Amino acid sequence: MTSFTLHGIPVSRGIAIGRAHILSPAALDVQHYLIAADQVESEVARLQSAIATVHTELQTLWSELPKDAPAELGAFIDVHVLILSDPMLSDIPLDIIRTRHYNAEWALATQIEELSAQFSEIEDAYLRERSADIEQVGERVLKVLTGTANLLPNVDVGEGTPAMIVVAHDISPADMLQFRDRAFSGFVTDLGGQNSHTAIVARSLDIPATVGVSHASELIKQNDWLIIDGDAGVIVVAPSTLVLEQYREKQAKQVKDRKKLGKIKKTPSVTIDGTPVTLLANIEFPDDCPQALDGGAHGVGLFRSEFLFMNRTEAQTQLPSEEEQFASYKKAVIAMKGRPVTIRTLDIGADKPIDFMEHTSLNPALGLRAIRFCLAEPQMFLTQLRAILRASAFGPIKLLIPMLAHASEIDQTLALIEQAKKQLRNQKIKFDEEIPVGAMIEIPAAALALPLFIKRLDFLSIGTNDLIQYALAIDRVDHEVAHLYNPLHPAILFLLSHTIATAAKAEVPISVCGEMAGDIKMTRLLLGMGLREFSMHPAQLLSVKNEIINSDLTVIEPATRKILRTYEPKAIVDAMEKLQQI
Repeated sequence: MTSFTLHGIPVSRGIAIGRAHILSPAALDVQHYLIAADQVESEVARLQSAIATVHTELQTLWSELPKDAPAELGAFIDVHVLILSDPMLSDIPLDIIRTRHYNAEWALATQIEELSAQFSEIEDAYLRERSADIEQVGERVLKVLTGTANLLPNVDVGEGTPAMIVVAHDISPADMLQFRDRAFSGFVTDLGGQNSHTAIVARSLDIPATVGVSHASELIKQNDWLIIDGDAGVIVVAPSTLVLEQYREKQAKQVKDRKKLGKIKKTPSVTIDGTPVTLLANIEFPDDCPQALDGGAHGVGLFRSEFLFMNRTEAQTQLPSEEEQFASYKKAVIAMKGRPVTIRTLDIGADKPIDFMEHTSLNPALGLRAIRFCLAEPQMFLTQLRAILRASAFGPIKLLIPMLAHASEIDQTLALIEQAKKQLRNQKIKFDEEIPVGAMIEIPAAALALPLFIKRLDFLSIGTNDLIQYALAIDRVDHEVAHLYNPLHPAILFLLSHTIATAAKAEVPISVCGEMAGDIKMTRLLLGMGLREFSMHPAQLLSVKNEIINSDLTVIEPATRKILRTYEPKAIVDAMEKLQQI
């Protein structure tokens, strides 16, 4: 067979080598036929039975989770249970059977396609990719209906057995549980992006993976030899003997390097010249905290609170209560054992599916979202603020406000925080009276008007993902313009260095919590700009620490200043390569 390469989105680093196991494609292509009137209720009962079966399967999966399973797996199974229980998936297909006389498979597939189409219109990348969760849940039900449950083979994991690389149209996090205890070393999917649940689970399991590889499940054949280069997002199909040997050597070196990383867990995060650097973790759930501590995190630099507000069942149509939020924030604070937890307030908006929201916008990314939405819904915002403040009685918490751009927004936010404090004082509820309040710097206007923020707030955190996206006016998940998403664009380098230097001069703490913070190719550049606080996914902590303890600022800072004076793209890339070798 002729060797060829495929390209996708790298979501989990490392190299995997093995034989392809093709999972069946999407199960939405089902039989379509009409049923007689006297068969309607039996068809309804057939669909209800399939839904109940999948519900039991998911509950069994959750109860049998290994103790060492990543927290994300349990959380995502919970999400799938919520989706399965939602009337949009559990009731409307029944109505379609009764009114249109569709067979059960057709009725369910019709509703899944309708919901997926609605999600595809969402501007926010993370939420747009939740359509995959709906399809995954629907497919589990369809496979029960059609009797085509697609389990992975029982692979002999003995010495010399080739590892298995799963290739699929898409893979649900729940199905990934089947990969444990098997000779499974990586996966490739047609669909997915950086924020898909399967990508998040892959990173937490530390499994090499590449997603968004168009038509991979059609082009790759069963049992083909594959190489996944998780760093580059490249799949090599049917590699030559020479290429296979080169990648095996590269893989062996990576395994050796990872073992070395384990030895620096307790090593202080200090540069060669003696400069201490703080390493923080980004988390989405309180259960992520043990992984953060295991990676040596000094605290949580970003707790995304949005997850509490999404994928709620019919019984949870209202927003999470103050008690529900308080319990989640308190759990994270206690889990971090005295280390600070930075909680970002609700970063959600007109483009995000919270049931009671009826706002529309021609361009949701520039519309009523994040702090703009919170200020437009003060009672909702006050509920979250009270919950966070109450949790601050159990350990150090920092409040982080997203998408601020105007002095008036800062002043309104601080006024509401004070109002929440007053409400708690009146109820004689304890909280941290001096809780620090900071701003996400993710809008170019904010980076260019820092005195407004420094005067009013206690700390800053740069969200590089949105800052780059807004500054370059491109959507990084849009394949037609994704190649223009460039963290090394001269304008981005200026905004970053200006923001870090201005905060340092004013002695205001500043961190970076976007993807750049966890990218080891950017570590030395950010250190050279003066950054001393990085926040990233827990799985990236040791790799970044390794870069830090092998960096000498007396050499890096002059090299960084040279890069900041450079405007030609090739010259910047060349200078960055030299920076990595210093």
